[in-house]
Amino acid sequence: MAQIFKHEELPIPIHDSLDPVYGDSSQLEEAQLRFHTLKSKFQQVFGHAPQLFARSPGRVNLIGEHIDYEGYSVLPMAIRQDTIVAIRRHDEVEAEKVLKIANVNDKYQICTYPADPNQEIDLKNHKWGHYFICGYKGFYEYAKSKGVNFGAPVGLDVLVDGTVPAGSGLSSSAALVCASTIAIMAAFDVNFPKKEVAQLTCDCERHIGTQSGGMDQAISVMAKTGFAELIDFNPIRATDVRLPDGGTFVVAHSLAESQKAVTAAINYNNRVVECRLASILLGINLGMKPQEAISKAKTLSDVEGLCISFASTRGSSDPALAVKEYLKEEPYTTTEIEKILGESLPSIFSTSPSSLNVLNAAKHFKLYQRASHVYSEAKRVHAFKEAVSSNLSDEDKLKNLGDLMNGSHYSCSVLYECSCPELEELVNICRENGALGARLTGAGWGGCAVALVKDSIVPEFILNLKERFYQSRIDRGVINNNDLGLYIFASKPSSGAAIFKL
Repeated sequence: MAQIFKHEELPIPIHDSLDPVYGDSSQLEEAQLRFHTLKSKFQQVFGHAPQLFARSPGRVNLIGEHIDYEGYSVLPMAIRQDTIVAIRRHDEVEAEKVLKIANVNDKYQICTYPADPNQEIDLKNHKWGHYFICGYKGFYEYAKSKGVNFGAPVGLDVLVDGTVPAGSGLSSSAALVCASTIAIMAAFDVNFPKKEVAQLTCDCERHIGTQSGGMDQAISVMAKTGFAELIDFNPIRATDVRLPDGGTFVVAHSLAESQKAVTAAINYNNRVVECRLASILLGINLGMKPQEAISKAKTLSDVEGLCISFASTRGSSDPALAVKEYLKEEPYTTTEIEKILGESLPSIFSTSPSSLNVLNAAKHFKLYQRASHVYSEAKRVHAFKEAVSSNLSDEDKLKNLGDLMNGSHYSCSVLYECSCPELEELVNICRENGALGARLTGAGWGGCAVALVKDSIVPEFILNLKERFYQSRIDRGVINNNDLGLYIFASKPSSGAAIFKL
């Protein structure tokens, strides 16, 4: 009897034509043109044809924001915008042992690095090519852990073409890291299972200094056409979620660019540190000794069991009750926290340079708010999945999903404080123009909103958003009218990463 493999245990699919990924006519024509341009530009830059191509899509997270790095499930879907990497591996005899990374978009200059998997990435000098090096280092580390030896490193020629807008919260960086890693893997004639590629690409983004939770890489690698995915972590796995008929997700860019790697110390990584401190304090209040809490409570999911045990004494199963009881709403100072822990914060975070940067930049820590967001958002993700698989009519399902998205936005905005004025304006306009629900998506602090809209009003909805949000910005020259399609688009769930040998 043939063994049936789960989706995530299968290797990355290899195609000899574009049809399986870019199915329908207009999208297929657009893709054919892109690949043709990529091929001729590769020839022009490097004097050779590429060996193969790898593509990885961006994603929009429907619900479950800032909880993946706390160990909780999230619910994203892949979008049609993607990053394609064309690659050629040099022969051993070719003298030049360098990695040359070029981009179809002339805005990004060619980056050159030594062909050395042990090189350090210069984080003070932020270059777009660093994302490729993340994948390069991660691939070699992973191959080594599997006992695979590729001999002395050789040069690589690489050309990148991305349609996921940068800084939009749609995971352009993960799409680039995933496509790069998969291209390198394919260039060396190996193919690992999807879940291993998802884990490896998540681990390697730490080389660029963001403490990513793994959602972006998991959906980019494991997505399936027509489905959103409930992504669980430790170990990574994906469960198909078929969205109800009659609704479409519209993604709209706030035009405030979120520079996750650049502002990490005050924004993204700051929240990671606050959540860690909240989990340690909850652990201590719920009976752990300070040293035990420091070593065991790494994320809020680590102390969830203790919080639920506490809640059960109050006739509830909601971990947020422990947050209300044991964390104060006013911000904590470093001194207050160190007094409770009996240890200095720099010594607790001594192995994490990105966390030490946070401690240097932070004046205080809002632990109550961050923990309240994480526990309530984790509940909303499961409520979203339950609503989809319930016996309600499609119309009622869509209404429930919209309400959950609105609840999520409130929590991100007020408790997690990862919104910004442009996102608030955009989300309000979406709701005023008929969205069943709308919320910021991605890390926040800029980037995109996602709105759930009935199929029947999508064209009118997009037109209204253009008039009420984008037109004044077009008039001021912030964006060009012809580029509007890059900043607002409707999307159904698209397919995941693939390798093309054309």
